Amino acid sequence: MAVHGTRDRRIDPASLPGIVPFDVPHLSRLSWELGSRVIENGAEPVGRWRHAGRRWELSAFGVAENTVVIRIRTSVGRERFYTAIRAELQSSLPELESAAAWRRVD
Repeated sequence: MAVHGTRDRRIDPASLPGIVPFDVPHLSRLSWELGSRVIENGAEPVGRWRHAGRRWELSAFGVAENTVVIRIRTSVGRERFYTAIRAELQSSLPELESAAAWRRVD
């Protein structure tokens, strides 16, 4: 009896939308429901940035000692949530800070 499974399939890792000027190596996507609950329950704001021309917004929240949640709000108001290693986000923030189209707003 043959069994078909996903053992040999490669799972594409999560990635931030192309408009975000950096990449985080170890990123996981969260559902909207879980992401919004996590940041509403005492998450520590790390920073908030807004794209100058396209009305996108990126916010980061500390949720554990070594974990952050990144919230991306699209130009039409949809929210996407990701978890990342805090140190990896911190090392990527200079790219965001130096991007001409992104401005820190907090």
